[in-house]
Amino acid sequence: MRRFEVPCIVDIEQTAESLHAHAIPEGVMIRPGDTVLVRGAPSRIDLGQRAQIACVATVVRGGMLRRWRAKLSGLLALDELFEVGFQPKEPS
Repeated sequence: MRRFEVPCIVDIEQTAESLHAHAIPEGVMIRPGDTVLVRGAPSRIDLGQRAQIACVATVVRGGMLRRWRAKLSGLLALDELFEVGFQPKEPS
C-alpha cells in the first residue's frame, strides 16, 4: 500500500490576522518521507477571505531510504533553530 487516496480538508486564509494554507488528510498519519498531493484545492483566494474546501489527497508512502533521509535532514537542520549568543558580563 504505497499509494492511496484519502479525503482532505484544505483550510486557506488571507486576512489581516492570518495568511496560511493547511492541508489536513483525514484518517491517515503522515510520516517523514511521505509525499502528499492535494487535488481540487484553489491556488489562491481573495484578500480578506477564508475558505475550507473538501478535496482528495493522494498519499505516497516514502520507502526506508526516504524516511531515513527526512529524519536525518531534520536532525541536521535542528541547529538552525538554536541561535545562542554569549555576551560578556558587564562590570558592576
